[in-house]
Amino acid sequence: MGLATFKGGVHPYEGKELSENKPTKVLIPKGDMVYPMSQHIGAPAAPLVKKGDKVLAGQKIGEASGFISANVICSVSGTVKAVEPRRVANGAMVNSIVVENDGEYQTVEGLGTDRDPAKLSKQEIRDIVKEAGIVGLGGAGFPTHVKLTPKDENAIEYVLVNAAECEPYLTSDYRMMLEEPEKLVGGLKVMLQLFEKAKGVIGIENNKPEAIKKMQELVKNEPRIEVCELQTKYPQGGERSLINAITGRKVNSSMLPADAGCIVDNVDTVIAIYMAVCKTTPLMRRIVTVTGDAVANPQNYNVKIGTNFKELIDAAGGFKTEPEKLIAGGPMMGMALFDLDIPVTKTNSALLCMTRDEVAANEPTPCIRCGKCVSVCPSHIVPVMMMKAALKGDCEKFEQLNGMECVECGSCAFICPAKRPLTQAFKEMRKTVAANRRKKA
Repeated sequence: MGLATFKGGVHPYEGKELSENKPTKVLIPKGDMVYPMSQHIGAPAAPLVKKGDKVLAGQKIGEASGFISANVICSVSGTVKAVEPRRVANGAMVNSIVVENDGEYQTVEGLGTDRDPAKLSKQEIRDIVKEAGIVGLGGAGFPTHVKLTPKDENAIEYVLVNAAECEPYLTSDYRMMLEEPEKLVGGLKVMLQLFEKAKGVIGIENNKPEAIKKMQELVKNEPRIEVCELQTKYPQGGERSLINAITGRKVNSSMLPADAGCIVDNVDTVIAIYMAVCKTTPLMRRIVTVTGDAVANPQNYNVKIGTNFKELIDAAGGFKTEPEKLIAGGPMMGMALFDLDIPVTKTNSALLCMTRDEVAANEPTPCIRCGKCVSVCPSHIVPVMMMKAALKGDCEKFEQLNGMECVECGSCAFICPAKRPLTQAFKEMRKTVAANRRKKA
């Protein structure tokens, strides 16, 4: 039997060798900490503190303000300097709590206490995950407690751990599988406690043989957990691609993974579940890959949420050459940055520093209708026709062409010999169509 995979996809330069063989370093922040109230999909959290308040590490400082929302937890002790809008990675100004770090890291009572998940009810587990402020740490930021509360828990047949890490340059999940694999298995067992009829599957791309070996060894006596080797291909770690590769099931834009009997979370999210449920520790840190050919010492860092991006660069030895491009995330789905004076949030997985801006270096030319974009699209739609509709601003045609099935993975733009900004155009069209639908509703 061949490796599990999906139809379509591309093979970009991986760039993982820059950071994959170096152990994760803990970064102790020096400056002020900034906690945006919107680090997740859904309604922003409501601030629970005001200027002058003393706060502790592990304290809830922002409360979920809707069903789809998430708490925000302070990662240091200190004094609240301000509650004001601050800029985040996507360029937006977001209401944030600014904390002057006192460097003492005093914690709330009971933080880090061992807890036996076997003694907890399903609702208690879900409540703990909600209180801990856990969201999807693969980048989407969907509140995890909502994902763990499907309409029919008995319909869930698979709990999938997305350990593909298909985005080029990123190695944080890989390092966690080597350094904290027991926490990953522990978190998956907690999730399986919620879904008695489900099987746990850890999907890992075959360019990570050490991680595959380590995880297989750890789960060999776990009857409900197995490791699935995936073909190394982008976007193998996309939710729909992963579900299709492991289960053969298909998910479209009108469905949730739960509708296909699946719950999907990435490695660091599952570890965060373990820490919250078994170690009474809410989500206060991120593993961030600082990498690229412009940075002196590419490395993964265990970073307290709220730390300034500039401190990450300092920790990695600064720039060895002035970068032409900085990206929050990976080169395929990350966001270009124009400033490093922003905080690390729950959804920041990497900081990529590139000597050369490949995108700016390639001026787009007219489409030659080669069809390469069609052959690599994991959603099996027709980017060349969608681009035509996008250029005309024809939302109706875009929808008829199933443009809303686009997962914005960037495979089409990557393969396009004319270097046309396909993904960017589709992103904007999908936003416009979604806004039009809301108006009609």
